[in-house]
Amino acid sequence: MAKPIVIFCDFDGTITERDMIMTLMEKFAPEGWETIKDDILSQRIPVQEGVGKLFSLIPSAKREELVKYAEDAVKIRAGFSEFVTYCRENGIQFLVTSGGIDFFVGPILAPYGDINKIYCNGSDFSGETIRILWPHGCDERCDGGCGMCKPSILRHYPADQYTRVVIGDSITDLKASRLADVVLARSLLLEKCREEGLPHEAFQDFYDVMDSIKRLQTKGVSV
Repeated sequence: MAKPIVIFCDFDGTITERDMIMTLMEKFAPEGWETIKDDILSQRIPVQEGVGKLFSLIPSAKREELVKYAEDAVKIRAGFSEFVTYCRENGIQFLVTSGGIDFFVGPILAPYGDINKIYCNGSDFSGETIRILWPHGCDERCDGGCGMCKPSILRHYPADQYTRVVIGDSITDLKASRLADVVLARSLLLEKCREEGLPHEAFQDFYDVMDSIKRLQTKGVSV
C-alpha cells in the first residue's frame, strides 16, 4: 500500500516572502545584530543560541509594536492559501514547522484554518528583554542546538509509514531535509541540497509546490 504524504513547511522566507525574524531585527534591533545573523547562517553558532541572542537585544516593552509591525510588513508567498486548501481537500497533512516565534507566527497564520498543526518557538516578555522559549527541542537522536527541532518532528512520522515532504529555504531546514523523501527548496536550502545531493525540486511559489505534490500523487503516493 502506498504511503500517505505529510508536509513539513517552514514559515520564515517560505510561507512568507521575507524572513520575519530578520525583518523585525532590521526595524528593532540595535546596531551589531547582523554579526549574530551571519554566525547563524554560517553555522558558527547553533540556531537556538543565535535566535535567543537576537531577541535578547529587544526590550519586552516593544511587544505591541513588534506584533503590529510583523502583521503590517508580512507578505505571504503566492499560492499559499490555495495550497493549504488543496491539502485539506486531498487529505494531506500540512504541518508548519517554524523556527519563528509564537507572537508573530500565530497571528499571521490565524486566517488559514486548514493547517493541521503549527510548531514554533515561544516567547516570554516578563523580563526587561525578550526571552525565547523552546517547547519543541531536540530529541536524543539530534546533535542539538536547533531550538525548534525539525528533525525531531519528522521522526514522529516514520519513514516506513509516510512520504515526508520538507518545504523550506534556509539553513534551519537542512537537517530535516536530510531525512525527507522529497525536499522542495529555494534560496540557501536549494544550494545546500545541490551540494549534498539531496532529492529535491526548486520552487518559487506555492503554485510550484502544488504542482510538485500533484506529481507525487501521480506516482502512486497515497493521500
